[in-house]
Amino acid sequence: MRLLVTKLARSTTEADLQELFESCGRVQSCTIVADTETGRSKGFGFVEMPKVGEAKVAVRNLNGVELDGARIRVKKAQAKQQVSDSPSL
Repeated sequence: MRLLVTKLARSTTEADLQELFESCGRVQSCTIVADTETGRSKGFGFVEMPKVGEAKVAVRNLNGVELDGARIRVKKAQAKQQVSDSPSL
């Protein structure tokens, strides 16, 4: 299950995020989104946990937790919608 983590401190690293989420189960991947021009964190990221039950525990236990001085928000990530380049007829 893919989780969206928002309101991250700019100083939070992917290693910090992974360590926090591993307290709830196995973490498959962890990514913090960065600005393409500056390389600075945009304050949100994604955590992928292969077991749905562990991911639900992470949402329940980590939403609202303080990490690096910021109270983070955790929820299930929504699937990206495909955007078509051609107009519908």
